[in-house]
Amino acid sequence: MAASFSGLPFDDIRQMIRELPGPDMDAVAAVRERDARLTKPAGSLGRLESLVEWLAAWQGRSRPMVNRPVVCVFAGNHGVARRGVSAYPQSVTRQMLENFAAGGAAINQICAAFDLGFKVFDLALDVPTGDITCEDALDERSCVATMAFGMEAIAGGTDLLCLGELGIANTTVAAAIFAALYGGGAAKWVGRGTGLDDAGLARKIAAVEAALAHHGPHLKDPLEVLRRLGGREIAASAGAILAARAQRIPVVIDGYVITAAAAVLHALEPTLVDHCVAGHCSAEGAHAEALARIGKKPVLDLGMRLGEGTGAALAAGIIRAAAACHNNMATFDEAGVSGRSEG
Repeated sequence: MAASFSGLPFDDIRQMIRELPGPDMDAVAAVRERDARLTKPAGSLGRLESLVEWLAAWQGRSRPMVNRPVVCVFAGNHGVARRGVSAYPQSVTRQMLENFAAGGAAINQICAAFDLGFKVFDLALDVPTGDITCEDALDERSCVATMAFGMEAIAGGTDLLCLGELGIANTTVAAAIFAALYGGGAAKWVGRGTGLDDAGLARKIAAVEAALAHHGPHLKDPLEVLRRLGGREIAASAGAILAARAQRIPVVIDGYVITAAAAVLHALEPTLVDHCVAGHCSAEGAHAEALARIGKKPVLDLGMRLGEGTGAALAAGIIRAAAACHNNMATFDEAGVSGRSEG
């Protein structure tokens, strides 16, 4: 999706939001009508049935499909990493990108297992964002430019977008976003990330507290929360979510960090994430509460906290199976199977 920004940067984002399409309820009705004729008891496929309805609503198709799913992983580095908030050095972000390229990461195996496309985006790794404890992560123009970059993730076409991230210290900035949007204090939202010990966890909580104190007067606007406390991978993910909505592409969000991007949009306008489902519930921080805040029930809950889009990719396999069941199952008439008895 080509993005053109002509006014004040955030004003252009708000204008784009006003023009986004809603769900196609005629497509949902057609799915329900076909589902009633499939060779199974009504409701017997449980959430698979509602996932097909969700696909139909946002693809605008009476026979929704998942033929070209893609996992997009955005990678960014963070100035707050210098505060000792991660168990790993910042150099690991680039090293993991190289591991992705070599096919050696968990996300590579999951994408191969479910035949998912895979894209990775290096978001200026050599230029970390500002240290949020004492400065803005991004200025307004850079934040919107990064959102616009994220909008390009769907170039080339897809019918299901799965979003993931990579970045040392990004669970710190995600926790700061949740604390700014929902309150409750830093400790409520901060988790152990890549495996922090108690001292590291204390540093991470202190960093989030310092960030909230420094930016406090400016955190009423969700877009200000994004640029002051977020990271490039979070801004790019928010842009990708908006672009997918504009092009009627359903979205599967991954874990704690991608949910922070969705939470910013939800705070702007709750319906902005109606075309998204949560792939899984992460074991990181208070992810379950964050999902509840944006009204999302995870497809999976496997105790994962890796990131990389792994939870979203696993959920995509289930969503793909749901679409296949709906489209390829025989109806009662086609199979010569008797329908439900009346009376």
